[in-house]
Amino acid sequence: MRNLVLLAASGLAREVASAAQNSHRIVGILDDDVDLHGTLIAGVRVLGPIDRASSMDAELLLCVGSGGGRASVARRLSLLGVGDDRFATIVDESVRVPESCTVGVGSILLAGTVLTADVSIGRHVVLMPRVTLTHDDVLRDFVTAAAGVSLGGGVIVGETSYLGMNSSVRQGVEIGRGAVVGMGAVVLNDVPAGETWVNVPARPIDRHPSALQPPGPASVAS
Repeated sequence: MRNLVLLAASGLAREVASAAQNSHRIVGILDDDVDLHGTLIAGVRVLGPIDRASSMDAELLLCVGSGGGRASVARRLSLLGVGDDRFATIVDESVRVPESCTVGVGSILLAGTVLTADVSIGRHVVLMPRVTLTHDDVLRDFVTAAAGVSLGGGVIVGETSYLGMNSSVRQGVEIGRGAVVGMGAVVLNDVPAGETWVNVPARPIDRHPSALQPPGPASVAS
């Protein structure tokens, strides 16, 4: 059984601890919050700050809840010499990944996730329980899909985007980089980068210009 260190003492880390129990031995958690150092999260000790990951003899997994946060930590660790070969990929044992589908390094697929055919999942993507991805869907790096998300065929989801719980996206639609789709929204048209769309049918309510820029070094909120 392989050793695994979780990066960020988050709710996602606790969910991963459950999903990975049959494939990995979780030997510690790293988090930048000094008040957490030495404490136990889901029975796993918080050993110190995230930058310690570069010197640890274990696979790593980014458990920061937001895609932008995961991107920032990945960038920090890259500057410390931590490459893609250091990261684990966690697929709950209930999930079947067909041969025509690909899952990028560092990604997390929790219980009940469904991939049908020719689905492409990027690096450090998080799929919460019961996400459904149908034929030819593409999820770029650092995407987060909350529980119950459903995508029609040929949907493209841009880097660091967030799809809220029980939202759905019509076939052939593109979700731009850094966009947010609200909980329960039904998306029928392309969502531009950096915008927040909510309601049924979904419509824009906000725009986040910072989402259009590549993530830089930043502190991590767990």
